[in-house]
Parts: sequence; structure tokens; C-alpha cells
Amino acid sequence: MAVQKLPIAKAINESLRTALENDPKVLVMGEDVGVLGGVFRVTDGLQKDFGEERVIDTPLAESGIVGTAIGLALRGYRPVVEIQFDGFVFPAYDQIVTQLAKMHARALGKVKTPVVIRIPYGGGIGAVEHHSESPEALFAHVPGLKVVSPSNSSDAYWMLQQAIQSDDPVIFFEPKRRYWDKSEVDTEAVPGDLHKAVVAREGTDLTLVAYGPMVKVALEAAAAAAEEGKSLEVLDLRSISPMDFDAVQKSVEKTRHLIVAHEASVFLGSGAEIAARITERCFYHLEAPVLRVGGYHAPYPPARLEEEYLPGLDRVLDAVDRSLAY
Repeated sequence: MAVQKLPIAKAINESLRTALENDPKVLVMGEDVGVLGGVFRVTDGLQKDFGEERVIDTPLAESGIVGTAIGLALRGYRPVVEIQFDGFVFPAYDQIVTQLAKMHARALGKVKTPVVIRIPYGGGIGAVEHHSESPEALFAHVPGLKVVSPSNSSDAYWMLQQAIQSDDPVIFFEPKRRYWDKSEVDTEAVPGDLHKAVVAREGTDLTLVAYGPMVKVALEAAAAAAEEGKSLEVLDLRSISPMDFDAVQKSVEKTRHLIVAHEASVFLGSGAEIAARITERCFYHLEAPVLRVGGYHAPYPPARLEEEYLPGLDRVLDAVDRSLAY
């Protein structure tokens, strides 16, 4: 059946399965991705069906995992690397930013590095230190990397397919607290552009931009604001690098107000780039300054405090009130 209602985790599993079936050069690598099926069971059953040579349990060595993936990509493979948790990616940061991101330019376009790095990211699961980070802006700042994040099951399936097919390296951020959220996936659909934003809800009074785990919060905020007679347009950014500034501009020219929401710290987060760029593009359309809603500029707190840290419905609605009060 082409259309199924799947959790995001299962949609990613199905996408990996499709890629492994369609291309013998696709490999899945990472800590516990094989026998265990991943700590979130995202890769469950793949090693059983495709074997240990294509779904590979690696040592606990992120730098080695990514370095090996780069070598495999240079030999014609399409490795899909899983970083078990967001905070574990930093031992591999050197490999990613100084090797993977630079290889295409260093070879004057003659060498391709089709590596996908899957990273479960964000908070909301009650985890311990180093398990609830949002480092997307660090990677988006690096030329040579594509950085994307789905917010629903359909995008999780199709965006991962497109990432695997890309000849450029893609950092694929998966919103781990949404892994079990279900929505429809049409595996026979024609996917849109990987780097195009989509309007998740139309509105006229204010544009609310979000991506990944914050899209659900943005939609909840739009529903709550509608009860007070405020019409919010929710734009799911989907791609963080490159960014679809044209879509944001088009919406802002209609609503004249903009709020950007993400879990990561507001300070130097991806929302800062959107705010600066849209202020340049839409200066004479804006009726209020661009506002940002995000995490505090502090290390991610212990699990009992994470609800205070994460930007939720109230903080988004407070920003809506402040923007519309100008």
C-alpha cells in the first residue's frame, strides 16, 4: 500500500530499507545500528534483512566512523552514518568540517562525497547530559554541507531518500522527541525540492517560521492564536542550509510580522540569520522587528528542568503578542 500512517522513526526505517533495496552501494553504519536496531530502534530489522556487510555495527568512535564513511564515499559507496545522540557528534566534528565539507572544493569538483550523517537531536526525552543538544547552526555555518531537518513522517521518508541520492554531504537532523508522532506517508508520491520550505498552515497576520521538533509547537500556537482571532502562517523551513529565504520573504510580505522559533539557543542560532536576511529584504514591509524564540544561552539542563528550558507554547504566544502589539 502506497499510503501508510507511520511514526517518524518507522518512516526513516522504511526510507533506509528502500535505499538499501534500490542501490547496492548504500551502506548503513553506526553504533548499535545492527543487532540492536539503534537505541531508538530506527534501524530495526535492517541488518537481519541486508546483512552485516551493509548494515554495520561500528566501534564507539565517531571520528573513525565518519572518516571511514568518507573513504567509502571516495570509492563509490553511499554511506549513511548514524550518530547515536546529538552530543556525540563532536569527536567527529573535525572529520566533518575539515574533510567531508571541503573535499568537493579541494578536488575542483572532480571528487564527490555522498555521505549522509543522521543525527537525532533536540530535547524532550528526559535524557542525561550530552543527549539533548541542538547543534544545527554549527554545521549550517560550514560551507560544503547541506543541513536539513524533517518535522513529519512524509518528509522524514522523502527527505532522507533525497539526501542519500545527493552527491554532496548532508547532515540529517532527526527530531528525536517526535520519533513516535504519526502522519501519512505516500511512498509513491513525487517529492518536492529538498531545500524548499513549505507552508504548514496559511495565515494573514504573522509568519511563524520553525523546523524539526518546533513545527508541532508552531502549529499548536497558530491554533491557540486563532481562538483569539489572530491568523498565523506557519512555515516549515525543512532545510537549514541552504535556506529558502524566498519562501520566508513571500510570507512576510503578506503578513508583515515574523517570528522564528527553534530549540537551539537564540544567541547566534539559525534564527539570527533569518532575522538579518529578512530585515534586509523586507525592511519596508515589516511592521515590527523580527523576533526569535529559542533555548536559553546555557548548557542543556538536567531532565527535570528541560520543560523550563525548551521553548513551548507560552513563549511562542508571548512573542506573537509582542510582535502584533507594535
